[in-house]
Amino acid sequence: MTILEDLLKIPRFSDLKLLTHPLHANTIVESIEISETPDVANFIPKRIFLLTTAMVYKDNQQELIKLIDSLKEQEAAGIGIKVGRFIETIDPEVVAYANKIKFPLVQVPSTQPLGALLHQLLNYLWDTKTEQLSYALDIQKRFSDLLINDVSIARFIADFGKMINTPVILLSPYRKVIAHSKHFTQTSKPAEYYVEQLVNKYNDWNEDSHASFIIKDLNQQPLQIAGFSVIVNTYFPHYLLILNPEQVPYPMSEFAVEQACLVLSFMLYKNQKIQESLEFLKSDFLGQLIEHQQTPHQVQRDWLDLGANYGLKKSTQYQVVYAVCSQTTSTATKIKYQQEESDVAFQWLQESLPLRIKNTSIFKVKNTNHLAILIQSKVNDLDQILSEISTELAEKLPIKIRFALGNLYETAEQIANSFIEAKTAYEETLTMTESPLIHRYHPKGMKSLFEKMSLEDIHYFCETTLKELAYPVEDSFIELRKTLQCYLSFQCEISKTAKEMYLHRNTIKYRIDHCAKLLGKNIQDPNNSLNLRLALELSERSNQH
Repeated sequence: MTILEDLLKIPRFSDLKLLTHPLHANTIVESIEISETPDVANFIPKRIFLLTTAMVYKDNQQELIKLIDSLKEQEAAGIGIKVGRFIETIDPEVVAYANKIKFPLVQVPSTQPLGALLHQLLNYLWDTKTEQLSYALDIQKRFSDLLINDVSIARFIADFGKMINTPVILLSPYRKVIAHSKHFTQTSKPAEYYVEQLVNKYNDWNEDSHASFIIKDLNQQPLQIAGFSVIVNTYFPHYLLILNPEQVPYPMSEFAVEQACLVLSFMLYKNQKIQESLEFLKSDFLGQLIEHQQTPHQVQRDWLDLGANYGLKKSTQYQVVYAVCSQTTSTATKIKYQQEESDVAFQWLQESLPLRIKNTSIFKVKNTNHLAILIQSKVNDLDQILSEISTELAEKLPIKIRFALGNLYETAEQIANSFIEAKTAYEETLTMTESPLIHRYHPKGMKSLFEKMSLEDIHYFCETTLKELAYPVEDSFIELRKTLQCYLSFQCEISKTAKEMYLHRNTIKYRIDHCAKLLGKNIQDPNNSLNLRLALELSERSNQH
């Protein structure tokens, strides 16, 4: 990439005189053209430096303003006008106008043939491009050697920073420093100091694949940073930051940076796939543990020994937390997005949770984008910790993690119970109008078995079990139902029932005998009493609908 200002500083072009302000000469020059045509702007690509004798404008230099306007609109790099042949001097008004619109205007002396100047300029540009390409190929070879030797990402970043002789930082999708060059070991501020400034000042900087930023250095002076996306996944890229890119020695070109980003993409992708294979084994282990512990009469297995490689520890506190990323209307149908979102959340939890809770192990739940967190230590402020972790990630990326908690258990053989409870608690949130950030499992007892039954089926069960006592209207049946309910609550003991209802025990006995005759069954029989108690409860609840 050649800048017009740099081009004019080269000794062989020292006789070219920049008439406009030097700051306006920071345009990129990609090629050179000679033309005397007034509408030349319609036939040239962008970033062209135009050479002309202005022959057409010798009698009216004011028309040059129209030419300058058209070149500016076409994003030309500037115009060089030869004096001494058709134009003795360039009109100061033309120069003032070019200055006003910040368009570079260069005076070419009469001693400089335009044809020769064109060839010299083009040769320089072509040599520059060749030099850039050679440099990029050299960089590529050095990168290839690093890949063949299977160096770590930290080593790669350190070597890359040394190659371009300027600080380099690699960030995760949620802006955590993964690696940085050795420049930061020589300063009083770590790499995180610059990243924090960047995130605070440019909270939407992740939207561009290549962007430039200005922050403050250690002396509170302006510091430029160039940012490049490193694509590993579709939606959540990593980022490569280069500090002081303007100080990178020539001919450091964008080709070299693109090569670095490409190599980093490959290295990160390779590491990701290796990690995924390990997580698959871990996920498979969790599936086996849950299935085995839920099987009746299972053979005893030493889960602590089997799960030692997956983070299982000996403890008296085991609790499973089910973690799921909330979906929005726009992401609900994007399967690839949901998968990548879950992977980012997994990495975030892997790094954040151990800093706050001891002895945690995180599993990907097989065939889902859900996560299971196994906590193996006592935690007094678990809700607060989970809330903080979710909020911190949401501040960095559009990802919100919700949690569902199972109950605490004392042995590893009961982990499945906590997992099932946590998953059940999560499924409960799906029926809620607004899902809470954290939801705990609450036992429901036998009545929960009937929750998915229709009212018609519940009415049928109650009426066949309780008959006239299911939904009584007459006062006599209402009293019988109350007596039966109280009698069953006191485990079929007449004395306790009589005392509770302030009635004589003979009255209770008479009513219970009447209920038995009405229902046609022995109330004291365990199976009958269970059905009666359940029918009494269900009929009372269903009657409220």
